[in-house]
Amino acid sequence: MVHIWDRVGTQLIARVSGPMKFRLVLQPCMAAFFAIRSGLADAKTGKSPYFWTMVSDPKERGELLKDGWKSVGKVFILAIVLDVIYQIIELHFVYVGEAIIVAFILAILPYLILRGIVTRIARRRIAPVPVKKPV
Repeated sequence: MVHIWDRVGTQLIARVSGPMKFRLVLQPCMAAFFAIRSGLADAKTGKSPYFWTMVSDPKERGELLKDGWKSVGKVFILAIVLDVIYQIIELHFVYVGEAIIVAFILAILPYLILRGIVTRIARRRIAPVPVKKPV
């Protein structure tokens, strides 16, 4: 088991300097774009931050997962496909688990982190200004 984790760690680190390293910047940027867009929409509609609500409110979890997948699912699939291509070129073998780990790190993780942060920041800036009634 230790050998497997050693191999996974070594191969994940090798992706930073290997071919197709552009995706290590491009895919988190794509996930960030969708997270910002969704976070701004959440702030405008007054929704709670995404990840916190998903963790703390089981009633809304299913709907939030569908919404998140709709936003970042294509980036996740693209990350898997590009990692499989990388593995074929560099390793001449496909490790599905590693492809899923890389896709999660490059697509899902930035999305989860940024969507809630954007919602919080935007909610403070978009906060409705109280309207004074004429006397």
